[in-house]
Amino acid sequence: MISKARITAIGTYIPEKILTNHDLENMVETNDEWITRRTGIKERRIVADNEYTSDLSIKAIEDLITRYNKDIYDVDMIIVCTLTPDYITPSVASYIQGKLGLNKTGAIDLNAACAGFTYGLHLANGLISSGIHKKILVIGAETLSKITDFTDRSTCILFGDGAGAVLVEYDEQGSFLASHVASEGEKALSLYGTNLSDTMFTTKLEDKKLLVQNGREVYKWAVSTVPLGIKTLMEKSHLPLQDIDWFIPHSANLRMIESICDKSCLSINKTLTSLVHFGNTSAASIPLALDIGIKEGKVKAGQHLLLYGFGGGLSHSGHLIKWG
Repeated sequence: MISKARITAIGTYIPEKILTNHDLENMVETNDEWITRRTGIKERRIVADNEYTSDLSIKAIEDLITRYNKDIYDVDMIIVCTLTPDYITPSVASYIQGKLGLNKTGAIDLNAACAGFTYGLHLANGLISSGIHKKILVIGAETLSKITDFTDRSTCILFGDGAGAVLVEYDEQGSFLASHVASEGEKALSLYGTNLSDTMFTTKLEDKKLLVQNGREVYKWAVSTVPLGIKTLMEKSHLPLQDIDWFIPHSANLRMIESICDKSCLSINKTLTSLVHFGNTSAASIPLALDIGIKEGKVKAGQHLLLYGFGGGLSHSGHLIKWG
């Protein structure tokens, strides 16, 4: 299917509270040097007790409206990509729709964890290119601090909170040049958070409603799987790798990203991340990194951007888009 969709605006929001590596030294057995060397993260943003994913999402949308002077009241669909919804139901998207008074707008949540934003773009591109919808808000938002075990030094050093929203609109000259989606559910136990069930594949899980991660296994999976996904994406696009202006992966861990770049023959100097000051924000990390690139004047109209998300599921997906 030929793309008829284009990203026309972006907005982001991060909470005010900062949790630094030095703060974590007082919480678990760790230190700034160890965290920085292992992950590249220096600090992350954390929501207040009364602040939730819907709050971050609405502020990101408000930022989009203000910066791009966009009218969102004719939006056909809201897709919120998150693994930390305010409630099991209603969806974050429905709550946002109600708060913003978008009475003719459909609303769904999508959970593909750290690949959520790229999966959301995949869905939006398909809905618009098929002619079903004309204008869709795609939001990647997380309040991971609410499900982080702050006694587990292997995970609490990683995660932060934030939100990014993009407007995807119909355009005869669509900007999505190639897309790729996949998942390896048989490896799902490497990263999970329990809810209604505490068993998966006959294996008893640790039922504490917090994120549990086998960091070593996720790392091994990502550095072997993502480069293959990138190769598939480039083959679909028929573009040479040197035509990529910016690589924007999920900001999981700087060492992981460096390895993915090396195996994919992509320059780390042409890679945009959001992890140094925001940590791993799951579905929010790619729009946050993209917006950093825009605000710093790096991302320009006409450039080719390679977006790739990967994480819980274990799911992964990517897009090659022409910006602007």
